[in-house]
Amino acid sequence: MLDKIGIAKRLAKELKDGYYVNLGIGIPTLVANYVPEGIAVEFQSENGVLGMGPFPFEGEEDADVINAGKQTITTLPGASFFDSALSFSMIRGKHVDLTILGAMEVAENGDIANWKIPGKMVKGMGGAMDLVASAENIIVAMMHTNKEGESKLLKRCTLPLTGIGCIKKIVTNLAVLEITEKGFKLLERAPGVTIEEIKNATEGTLIIEGLIPEITF
Repeated sequence: MLDKIGIAKRLAKELKDGYYVNLGIGIPTLVANYVPEGIAVEFQSENGVLGMGPFPFEGEEDADVINAGKQTITTLPGASFFDSALSFSMIRGKHVDLTILGAMEVAENGDIANWKIPGKMVKGMGGAMDLVASAENIIVAMMHTNKEGESKLLKRCTLPLTGIGCIKKIVTNLAVLEITEKGFKLLERAPGVTIEEIKNATEGTLIIEGLIPEITF
């Protein structure tokens, strides 16, 4: 199966030359470290950065240069900084080609829950609300099951929703899946993971057609 770095590397294969990409908090931020050779993408962070690079090496951090998750980042030549109003006008104006988000749950119809766990204090929904309402190409990076081994790919989300019917694809530690009208379509499986393991870890409808290749990098 994949670890967080493996998920990020697989997500990086979804990048295309010239894309403007928003990276959500958590696993998605790692994608900036694994941009394939020969392509140029612009990473946008909702706190007001365009042109993020990979994470800095230890000792080279600048506490004033951070992403939306308050992690220190690097910037590439030509990067720019701006206020949140301009950042969200980029998002709401559909100027972002690809959005990669983390999630606590995804439903087979493309619903996503990624902002609130009942009983826990949170500051609010944050930028995900705007991203799921505006973006046309959203991929989720997540673990397939929770710490208790229960599926996070469900028939219907149990947590408060962030967005409805907006997710296109999911990359987990076990598999790559596409949201279709009939449910989760299995596209690829993580190295060493069997189809039976993916079935057992998926509560929602799982569609399996033909041979399912292993993920390669």
